[in-house]
Amino acid sequence: MNVVDSSGWLSYLAEEPNADWFAPALEAVDQLVVPTVTITEVFKHLSREVSEHEALKVSAYMRNAQVVDLDANLAISAADFGLRHKLPLADSIIFATAQAWNATLWTQDSDFEGLAGVNYRPRS
Repeated sequence: MNVVDSSGWLSYLAEEPNADWFAPALEAVDQLVVPTVTITEVFKHLSREVSEHEALKVSAYMRNAQVVDLDANLAISAADFGLRHKLPLADSIIFATAQAWNATLWTQDSDFEGLAGVNYRPRS
């Protein structure tokens, strides 16, 4: 299973240099887990920078994967990971979701560098 953080989705969609690196994880929808906070971040960014229409199209694609809601147990786990690893709120939810699903987290966000279960590549 794979989780791609918001920076990975946006890099892929914008065809940035790391887009090809994220492609295998994002295109294997049957192996993709999407935290709802990732949908929030990607939708907000695309609505602001591109168009609401494009944001709706992408969010529809994201919902083809296994979407994971933030429930109480995941929230507590995210808080714990956030404290231990000094992660911002959204990142802690994304990391906790990946951990809960035994999924590999794909990212170019340096906040995750060196954490277990993370496939990190710096921004090009």
